[in-house]
Amino acid sequence: MQRCRIPPGKMPNLWQLRCLARSKPPGKPETLAAHPHSCFRRMVSTLTAKPMKAAVLTGPRTLELREVVRPDPAEGQVRVRLEGCGVCASNLATWQGMPWSKYPTQPGDLGHEGWGRVDAVGQGVRQVREGDLVALLSYRSYAEYDVAAATDVVSLPEKIGQAPFPGESIGCAMNIFARSGIQAGQTVAIVGVGFLGAILTRLAARVGARVIAVSRRPYSLKVATKMGADEVVPLRDHHEIIEQVRQLTSGTMCERVIEAVGMQWPLDLAGELTATRGKLVIAGYHQDGPRQVNMQLWNWRGLDVVNAHERDPQIYLRGIQAAADAVAEGVFDIAELCTHSFELGRLGAAFEATMSRPEGFLKAFISYE
Repeated sequence: MQRCRIPPGKMPNLWQLRCLARSKPPGKPETLAAHPHSCFRRMVSTLTAKPMKAAVLTGPRTLELREVVRPDPAEGQVRVRLEGCGVCASNLATWQGMPWSKYPTQPGDLGHEGWGRVDAVGQGVRQVREGDLVALLSYRSYAEYDVAAATDVVSLPEKIGQAPFPGESIGCAMNIFARSGIQAGQTVAIVGVGFLGAILTRLAARVGARVIAVSRRPYSLKVATKMGADEVVPLRDHHEIIEQVRQLTSGTMCERVIEAVGMQWPLDLAGELTATRGKLVIAGYHQDGPRQVNMQLWNWRGLDVVNAHERDPQIYLRGIQAAADAVAEGVFDIAELCTHSFELGRLGAAFEATMSRPEGFLKAFISYE
């Protein structure tokens, strides 16, 4: 019989596959996938791999839904069959096509607020089991499946059930609140009441602070009131807002101010609302270029300025765990705050809604159910 020779790195053709299938070492029965020839193993792996759907951005405001190979968990990893993924405002830079954006994105890329059920575990994993409901700290969750290190998932209580749980974003709110140092009796201004600002309003009110919510949309102000704000102020005229807060605080302004918009004007306003020796917490995501700050004002008032964006994965995970505990205790209802659901194929519409914020909008999420 003619011997089958395959150059290194080349995939076998049909005739070579037949030769290889007959060429296993004598006395060593084996599955086809375990064949000693690496080319054959790769071919079998490709033929047996299961597909999944994943979103790919091919250019500004251009999205494709592609069928790609479902990832397998490596040692120490888990695979999660996703039930949903929150849509973050940080995604909008790539969606709009900022100069630093690169296309096409990797399948599932930009999605980092995923949750779902563990459906496969790699070797050595003991923290979670198949079937567990988890939130995961991963970055390609605009897909039906994603993988993460077992140490980067947080188990969720079953009482959360079918409710959305964009863990990374809720955990972000918990971490911002921790960095703010808000205490009972303080006056707190929250500039910008979207999903993040609404949670922070609830957390501040719950510890006994007096909350002044400043936001552009009437709907947001209604949400702020429901979440416990004592006063609401429309985000319209810069000087009118300052004067109104001055009157509400008898001229002392606010011991804590959280800026949660991510634009220049609200950042300027937030500094003006902060009391002498107060703390200005920057929670807004400033992604459209450099910012200028009023250092004269910040120096004169002796402000503590906190950039509340975390980058340590362990702090992210602590925040997600704190969020899971808060939701389980009924501190806030995430289902009420995740207002707009989209299928994966309509991810572009979810991005557009996140930009335009239609009536009744707080947060969009992708649902895989």
